[in-house]
Amino acid sequence: MLDSFSDAPAGGTPSRELPKLSLIYAKHPTYGVDLFIAGKEGASDLDLLRENGITTVVNCAVNLDFNFVCQPQLVADHRNSIHGPGEIRYYKIGLIDGDGNPETQMLAAHYILRAALEQILPEKPSYPRRERGSVLVNCRGGRSRSVAVVSLFLHLTLPDEFPSLEAAIAFVRNRRAIPEDEWYKAPKPVLEASARRAAAWARTIEQA
Repeated sequence: MLDSFSDAPAGGTPSRELPKLSLIYAKHPTYGVDLFIAGKEGASDLDLLRENGITTVVNCAVNLDFNFVCQPQLVADHRNSIHGPGEIRYYKIGLIDGDGNPETQMLAAHYILRAALEQILPEKPSYPRRERGSVLVNCRGGRSRSVAVVSLFLHLTLPDEFPSLEAAIAFVRNRRAIPEDEWYKAPKPVLEASARRAAAWARTIEQA
């Protein structure tokens, strides 16, 4: 069926549709929140996010954006450009799903995800989204960039449970329900290699 596939490349094999939202890790022992992965459909569904206690979205994709601003006090200072407090705390990593990312960008992705979990916002009206709920990591399809970033994060923050990056990737693939014949692109090899280098750099930083 055509509607069971998504994001088909020109002349290539389309990817099978994944769950709209996947719980990857429940109650991370350090942060006490659930960690989810989704593609564009899940990340754009505010009702679904609220139903699952998600207060923060970390967008891994450079070629996808969301407008979570929907309060009546909107300010538009450029045509078609609206700014204001979003309904969801939103962090943007901006990875390419393949070649082209700077060597340090995957390492930056790990620390941005940590910042989304650790950042304490001030008690000021200009910071209205201070809730500390669960976190969603997304990319367009929720199968490559998201898998790489979440696997890296689990490997580095839970090394006893995930002693290798490969162990973390296997776990995330299973929790995301990625078919075995799509593992070669979940994540893309260049992103897995980037995550492996980022893990080594992060360990060096933590030991400094």
